[in-house]
Amino acid sequence: MKVTFYQPVHPVLKKYIEGYYFIEKDDNHQPVRYLTFPDNYFILSACQDVSITQNKARMEISRSLSENVVIDFVFRCSEPIEIFYKQSVNEVTLYFKPLGIYHFFDADGSEGLEKNIQLSDFKEIVTAVLKEPNRSNQIEMLEHYWLSIFSQKDVKLAYTILADFETELSIEEIAAKNKITRQYVNKVSKKYLFKPASEFRKIQRFRNVLISNKKSKSLTELSYEHLFYDQSHLIKDFKELTRISPGKFFDNVDTEKNNIWFYI
Repeated sequence: MKVTFYQPVHPVLKKYIEGYYFIEKDDNHQPVRYLTFPDNYFILSACQDVSITQNKARMEISRSLSENVVIDFVFRCSEPIEIFYKQSVNEVTLYFKPLGIYHFFDADGSEGLEKNIQLSDFKEIVTAVLKEPNRSNQIEMLEHYWLSIFSQKDVKLAYTILADFETELSIEEIAAKNKITRQYVNKVSKKYLFKPASEFRKIQRFRNVLISNKKSKSLTELSYEHLFYDQSHLIKDFKELTRISPGKFFDNVDTEKNNIWFYI
């Protein structure tokens, strides 16, 4: 299965979109099964001519006999998900940075996002993208679409809290800094980041470890660099979010890649 990742070309889009994943249909493809892990992105996917079976922790994708485009969105991923491609398919997946999606779709929090995406012309655009054989043209079509619906939104408090989550400040200290209550910090986090503050920070710490990990670093070094209390705290969170020990994870996953998957 050929998977390629592209960062946005346009500087405006780079601020809000992490990148685009493309999967290409290949008749020589063998079935692929892997685990994907929690993150804080808003993920928007479109698959061409597929049948998808899904429950909370597993998704199975196979080719459909009928033509279709299936749109899928992930607001909140807090546990590993098993992905099984029975055959390869054509697919494009977009990863929006935290809060980024709000600059492209009007919604007062996560509740209205799914509805507004469904009511938009996104499916029409992405159907044309999936039918386009040239990759450069595909990316150009996507970027033209996002720029056509982009608008600067006033979510200043949410961005301030998002930045505070990357610091050593406790939730209580973040609340005091912004002259709001702890409960309101949590309300903003759930409304705009799709998960409670403690869960968002836990996943962000985990993802920061994946980004910065080098085999020369010890778990103790990684723990203190990324705001874990100690090594035991890192191991505990790692096992909760991956079902795998850090040692086994780093031995089997190439964290230099954009798609951090554990093949099974």
